[in-house]
Amino acid sequence: MRILFFLYLLVLPTLLFSQEKKTNEIDFNSKYNSSDSIKKPKEKVATIDLYRIITLERDTTYIDTSLTIKKLYSFNYLRKDNFGLLPFPNEGQTYNTLQYSLNSFSPYPEFGFKAKHFNFLEANQIRYCSVATPVTEFYFKTVMKQGQNVDAFFTVNTSSRFNFSLAYKGLRSEGKYINQLSSTGNFRFTASYNTKNQRYFANAHFVSQDILNEENGGITNIEDFESGNVNFVNKDRLEVYLTDAKSFLKGKRIFLDHSFRINSVKGSNNLYVTHQFNYENKYFEYNQATVASSVNGKKVYRFGDSYKTSGINDQTHYNKTYNKVGLVYENTTLGKFQFFADDFFSNYYYNQILILDSQTVPSSLTQRINTVGGQYDYQKNKWNGKFLFSRSITNQSLSNLDAKLQYSLDEDMQLSFEYQNMNKLPNNNFNLYQSSYVNYNWSNDFKNEKINSIIVNATTPWVEASVQYSTFNDHLYFEDVSSVSEIAMNQQIIAPAQYVNTINYLSVKASNEFRFGKFALANTLLYQKVDQSDAILNVPEFLTRNTLYYSQEMFHKALFLQTGVTFNYFTNYYANEYNPVIGEFFVQNKKEIGNFTNFDFFVNAKIQRTRIYFIAEHFNSSFSGNNFYSSPNNPYSDFMIRFGLVWNFFQ
Repeated sequence: MRILFFLYLLVLPTLLFSQEKKTNEIDFNSKYNSSDSIKKPKEKVATIDLYRIITLERDTTYIDTSLTIKKLYSFNYLRKDNFGLLPFPNEGQTYNTLQYSLNSFSPYPEFGFKAKHFNFLEANQIRYCSVATPVTEFYFKTVMKQGQNVDAFFTVNTSSRFNFSLAYKGLRSEGKYINQLSSTGNFRFTASYNTKNQRYFANAHFVSQDILNEENGGITNIEDFESGNVNFVNKDRLEVYLTDAKSFLKGKRIFLDHSFRINSVKGSNNLYVTHQFNYENKYFEYNQATVASSVNGKKVYRFGDSYKTSGINDQTHYNKTYNKVGLVYENTTLGKFQFFADDFFSNYYYNQILILDSQTVPSSLTQRINTVGGQYDYQKNKWNGKFLFSRSITNQSLSNLDAKLQYSLDEDMQLSFEYQNMNKLPNNNFNLYQSSYVNYNWSNDFKNEKINSIIVNATTPWVEASVQYSTFNDHLYFEDVSSVSEIAMNQQIIAPAQYVNTINYLSVKASNEFRFGKFALANTLLYQKVDQSDAILNVPEFLTRNTLYYSQEMFHKALFLQTGVTFNYFTNYYANEYNPVIGEFFVQNKKEIGNFTNFDFFVNAKIQRTRIYFIAEHFNSSFSGNNFYSSPNNPYSDFMIRFGLVWNFFQ
């Protein structure tokens, strides 16, 4: 697959630049090209509305080649604004979640290993395209020490009715600490088709993803890091718990979503048959060649006793098949009424049954779930709404009520309300896990999680605001169950748990931008409050991101320049810690992180449809004290200079 990707990168630019320059070059700022010295009839060119990006829910945006401060926020490994996520020190590692409202939930049981899924693209995250001419986008950004991060995308319409796209994101970053290499790959292929009479529509994709991380378990002595000792300026000198461990997540998915209109001619009343198919397999592996670690010259068994003296190789397999069929009645006045039934089948398994003194751990967890439900969509004038309800008809107790309503006063002012009531089945790795480590084997039968959320969003020319209030009952999480003696031996024993009390969560988020001529100040503020009897759901109470920047067109508008400083801060709190054996974060109450300032200096430029970025990240780290962490045992990244670009080609 990687060979095909590099051949694609070599061949495509040759095809693009070997063509003659045409007089109808794409210009998104005008409908027609300027005249040549010899007057010719003006030819129409493709406008921006002919370059569409379409979600699974049929929401449409357009390819945007502008340079804004929001583009800077999304110039990162995830290719999206990561406010509320705290990255680990190496690109391609996991993220600590500062903003809990970023979490999304599905009523179906998922694979688990959630700390490994931040860069794993799910079916509803894949985007489809419709373009007037072939489009290529190339993303590049430098990484920590040796390596690079590249994301190449190509899409073309062979006709007005058929589009396909190819994309590959590859990362290799060595990292500054011992045993911290990241190597990931995301291959995507999409296709969209509709018949000439527009009775049949189909979106399909194939995705193959792999995420490899060397796992060092964090630094063993935080005093060495915080002391500022010149001997530890080189991060390779800091001792870590694991020197030869690694984790690997791999997955493939085939997906099809299509519909057929029963009536031959579209009218005010239409009837559709819909079908969605999703087949996916995943694989998680944890390897550790040497079981014993060395901490301050002493032998430590970080994760407790093991059935193996060396060569740990824990493997978890998973596959699922999902089919959903529906019947949709559409009335131009009343809206859309959909009735559906689905079939969810999953198999989560290991290669053996474990018979322990306390329990028997089975080799697999197989589930078949059937649900029925309905959905109503309404869009008229200034109102837009969607209301969905589904409930299982098999033995599992599963239900989901999801309601959304939006009112648009005009193009610049919208108000929306969302309500969700979910009865969610536990993720598979809560109920079953096998490992070579003695204390990392369990078989459980947890209750369903109950989630209620109310969200209000407001968008105005002056401020964008969001308020969310959620309650969680029977909340599932991982906790540190190490005994006093195990803690004394630097051991970390993690197990799943279920909280019997109610957790209440409130978040208020606001963002705005003030302009002063060519200067601007962009602000994003978040306040969070958790009401709970025990410290289970832990988040910082306050987060802020503020960017002061200057914008200027130069060289007769041939270059657009932005430069400024971004300030990030969050209050201290008992952050969750990461455990590589299970690929999850767990709750801890021994060390707080936060209350440190992070300044980034940037210079961005746009030349035609190329955006260039130069960033001095965390440039204040050398004089603000070494108290910056991504988790209790993993420091946040210190000062480094990074650069990159996003380049769009339009044929």
